[in-house]
Amino acid sequence: MLQKILLPIIVFIIVLIGLTFGEGVFTALAVWLHDITGLVIYNFSDLYYTVSEYVARHPVKIVVALVVTAIVCIWIYKNKDEELTRQASSRKIAIFLAIFLGWLGAHRFYNGQIGMGLLYLIISFIWLPLTVFLSLIDAVRYIFMNDEEYRLRIQSS
Repeated sequence: MLQKILLPIIVFIIVLIGLTFGEGVFTALAVWLHDITGLVIYNFSDLYYTVSEYVARHPVKIVVALVVTAIVCIWIYKNKDEELTRQASSRKIAIFLAIFLGWLGAHRFYNGQIGMGLLYLIISFIWLPLTVFLSLIDAVRYIFMNDEEYRLRIQSS
């Protein structure tokens, strides 16, 4: 179920980035992340204003991205539905969490490592870039493990 919800969101973001690529999206994304990283913890309105400003500047791109997202998702649901309904490995979920919510320690909480998850939260309040870096290291570690190694490592923790 989670995969069916996340798939359109991920496809939409990829399509939107693809449509914006020619306008220096990576530079803009780096500046945006630099501006947000220290402020998101204290003030979520900055994130809202950044997104609303983007929507106001690029409404056509967003409509095109939504249409392409709908077409791609319908095609994927029709042709790959059995793969989507198959149970995902917990290692893949941990990789996803480490990449997108690792700065909050979500992957550590998911793995049952409550102490390390709390440590990630504390470090993120002190110096957020460190937890982003550490969570990406965890994601790379999980990527290069197979499911059996991952299961054994998590059980031993």
